[in-house]
Amino acid sequence: MTASFTEGHSDPTVQPVPASVVQQVDAADTTLHNPKRAVISLGANLGNRLETLQGAIDALEDTPGVRVKAVSPVYETEPWGVEPGSQPAYFNAVVVVKTTLPPSSLLERAHAVEEAFHRVRDERWGARTLDVDIVAYADVVSDDPTLTLPHPRAHERAFVLAPWNDVEPQAQLPGHGPVSGLLATVTRIGIEARPDLELRLPE
Repeated sequence: MTASFTEGHSDPTVQPVPASVVQQVDAADTTLHNPKRAVISLGANLGNRLETLQGAIDALEDTPGVRVKAVSPVYETEPWGVEPGSQPAYFNAVVVVKTTLPPSSLLERAHAVEEAFHRVRDERWGARTLDVDIVAYADVVSDDPTLTLPHPRAHERAFVLAPWNDVEPQAQLPGHGPVSGLLATVTRIGIEARPDLELRLPE
């Protein structure tokens, strides 16, 4: 765990995954037998944004049954769905993971990581210390209201598509087609690559 988790933060390694699932994945943790590929979007616009994103990546890597395989470049993005200038800009990134967790347990872990960074859900489109969204899980297409897959708005968000395309140029968004093609159809106004910033792949 990196120094991102300073004194006063709750411990993001506390395992929210059900015990029965933990038992199933512990034996596969080192080899990730028959893992699934998942794409996760990260965003932060409060506090130390870059440190928070790195902390989230490290917390995902520390999860039994999850291995972070790729980390995208960082983008700076104007907040979505709010008046211009009403919130700080976001730092956004995408990570690709291999996991033996089912989607529901991966979602629980995503929420636990958000809570470790004091994510507050007071209002839709509100500013947040950390946003962790499952964009896609293997080729699963589901309209489950608890976890819709793929993410229902990923195909229209440049701050998801651009970093994902950077790290996986041949990627496909299930039900929507090539990420590169989707990116060509959306506006990139308000999103800027930050080559001066870098997120590390966990060792």
